[in-house]
Amino acid sequence: MITTFSTSNLNQDCDLSKGQWIPHEGGSLYSNSTCPTISDSKNCLKHGRPNRDFLFWRWKPEGCKLPRFNPKAFLDLVRGKKMSFIGDSVARNHMESLLCLLSMEETPKDIYKDAEDRNRIWYFRDHDFTLSTSWTKFLVAGFERTRANKTGTGIYDIDVDKIDEQWAKDLPNTDIAIVSAGHWFFRPIYIHRGDETIGCIFCNLPNMTQISLKEGFKLVFSAAFTHINGCHNCKDNLVTVLRTYSPSHFENGTWNTGGACGRSIPLRVNEIDQKSSDMELRTSQIEQLEEIKRVSLRKRKFAVLDVTRVMLTRPDGHPDSYWGNKWMKGFNDCTHWCLPGPIDAWSEVLMALLRQRL
Repeated sequence: MITTFSTSNLNQDCDLSKGQWIPHEGGSLYSNSTCPTISDSKNCLKHGRPNRDFLFWRWKPEGCKLPRFNPKAFLDLVRGKKMSFIGDSVARNHMESLLCLLSMEETPKDIYKDAEDRNRIWYFRDHDFTLSTSWTKFLVAGFERTRANKTGTGIYDIDVDKIDEQWAKDLPNTDIAIVSAGHWFFRPIYIHRGDETIGCIFCNLPNMTQISLKEGFKLVFSAAFTHINGCHNCKDNLVTVLRTYSPSHFENGTWNTGGACGRSIPLRVNEIDQKSSDMELRTSQIEQLEEIKRVSLRKRKFAVLDVTRVMLTRPDGHPDSYWGNKWMKGFNDCTHWCLPGPIDAWSEVLMALLRQRL
């Protein structure tokens, strides 16, 4: 498994995705008041979250010691490089977490924001380090079907033969690509390969091949990794990190039917389903990366930031109703993660992965 490795910072071979959350009195490296770049919708304490217990846990892998995140060491490691988070709003959530952690060492300059505030670029001048997001729903090209009055239908078409242009055009300038996707797949999606319609997810139509969510993931991530592996104008030392599927924790409903996530402490490992659909999606992602590595002659650098099992035990880490949702009253956020919060552990694992590959 790609996630099993040893570095000078780990005392033995270990799988960083297996372990448990342990109490940690020190709490987060930053607070919602000390991070100058904190996202308002992830600032759960500002929006009235009454308990802070979720801040006082650290991820402890089995059989090894994962070093605490060190913002100075991280910035020294990535000096002169460009890192891009390629994916949806959870990828943005991860980038915002890393920004807060790094801002404890150097305050970055906000140098670009598009009209929809989806694609952002931050620059750490003292370390010549560029951190950006490249927003994409599906990694491959896709569009929403619209009605005659131009309103969306919630039905999408994607083409696994065509990569989303936004991140594809930025990839040649990237040194480290953090690739993820997933939460936009839970809706009717017609999957095409060029002019051929392969089938559909969540359609249940006669005379239409039904494609499972897992198979849809395989098609999309295979296309993305194939593109990265075959990118001839990309940098020779490009490091690609797959960040696995980040689970939601809606209880007693879904996002639009009153679902909530009001727990205040982590679950124990024996309280989660190791064979859940979340774990199936995670496995399908990793399998596609393993396959590209197996058949590739280019020997590009790939790694897996395996967060699925880690985060299945943290239903307490989401904003729930504390995300400043004045335009969407009654809708709770059990998909993204509070800042500060358990998502900050992702960067500790990321740092360990990069130390082996840079």
